Amino acid sequence: MRLRQQTLVIAVLACIALAAGCDQQNRTAESAGQKLDRAGEKVAAATKDVASKAADSADDAALTAKVKAALFAEPGIKTLQIDVETQHAVVTLQGSVDSETLRQRAVTIAGSLSGVRQVVDKLVVKS
Repeated sequence: MRLRQQTLVIAVLACIALAAGCDQQNRTAESAGQKLDRAGEKVAAATKDVASKAADSADDAALTAKVKAALFAEPGIKTLQIDVETQHAVVTLQGSVDSETLRQRAVTIAGSLSGVRQVVDKLVVKS
């Protein structure tokens, strides 16, 4: 009878040890899965950020082209003397114009285009 009890106790202890080992493996697998999930989320966030920046750059380039075309179509404005740069939908006009009226007109044209959030006027009137 005593041998039977010892065998039963050993069997129960073995089951407990086995269950603890399985639990440890489950935690390790769960931890690895969680790490993979977090890594995937970081990659997704970085990809989204890069895509957003690329889209912003493309939008800025399109706005620059739109402003240049609008200024080119305006009589009296010499577009070769005006540099147009766009960053985050903020258009900067730099260069020179022949009169204050043309400076104001260039700023108004740039500001009236859809997608332009702000116009920074760095134009100089020739004297």
